[in-house]
Amino acid sequence: MSVCLQINLAPLDAPHAIHTVPHQMRVLGGQVDEVQFTLDLHHSEGSRYRTANFEEKLAAVRGLLDRVISTSKHASVLEVDYAPPMMREVADFFIKDKTIPMKAENGSPFYPYFYGLYRAKSDHVFHLDSDMLFGGGSQTWVAEAVQILSRRREIVACNPLSGPPTRDGRLKTQVGLREAADPPAYRFNTLSTRLFMLDRRRFFQDNIKLSLCRPDPLRLILSTLSNNPPYLAAEDTFSRFMKANGYYRLDFLGSGNGLWSLHPVYRSETFYKELPNLIDRIERGDVPDEQRGDYNLNDSMIDWSDVRARLTMRKRLAKHLTYATVGVAGRLRSLLGR
Repeated sequence: MSVCLQINLAPLDAPHAIHTVPHQMRVLGGQVDEVQFTLDLHHSEGSRYRTANFEEKLAAVRGLLDRVISTSKHASVLEVDYAPPMMREVADFFIKDKTIPMKAENGSPFYPYFYGLYRAKSDHVFHLDSDMLFGGGSQTWVAEAVQILSRRREIVACNPLSGPPTRDGRLKTQVGLREAADPPAYRFNTLSTRLFMLDRRRFFQDNIKLSLCRPDPLRLILSTLSNNPPYLAAEDTFSRFMKANGYYRLDFLGSGNGLWSLHPVYRSETFYKELPNLIDRIERGDVPDEQRGDYNLNDSMIDWSDVRARLTMRKRLAKHLTYATVGVAGRLRSLLGR
């Protein structure tokens, strides 16, 4: 059964991808039959996803992918095709509404995730965002996931264990139903677009079609002001479907040292400087107890204090902006009602 490792990239990712993509290839490239780098060149209006120095970062990403492909016979680059006929084709495969937005209400990518899944040559697709990090180093995890997906129809996706394992297999920052003690495995009724492995055939075998979901009124107002489509993120869309239809994802460590994932939540100069050393430590299993059981890269492995100070100020500004937006919306409603 063939498997595609499908990695989403954008020019915005250049500073970390030069380190993380080779790491992802070392850990996972030997377990799959094809690697598809899905390159998204769309400019998003959402402030989180704007890219300064776009051309410079795009050149860096293209250079990185050229180097990776030159050493891998089964890797290729596919730019996201936003042509209306292709978007209709992708929507028809995955979406009940027969239409698909380019991005979500918060400016995050929507269509690129489904485009990457659709264009993979293999039906088993292991999707990653380009910033995901992996420890344990198991070279059998992908094959084990394929077996689980073939045996258990209620499991629609598999993930490596969330965070490096604790001694008792307990998770500290994720809440799921524990299915196995050793090696640990947990069941969740949600899915994140950061990573997942699924069997794409299930969409037509089980007649799986996802419904686009509208945000709450406040987020709808914010999306309108940002000129973003009025739909929740792809992961929210998938998670709501799973909860409504009794589907789950299974996070499991697997045999031997297994495979586990870490997500770097923040970006900073400190992070970029320390990233090569972080990857080396993660690959060697040099992880402090404070990080074990935690899915997000925490202060025990990197100093996030500079980011935290910046975020505190941003949260204050965002709070005032929210209040102002609610006030403006209320005045508009009053005016329109007169």
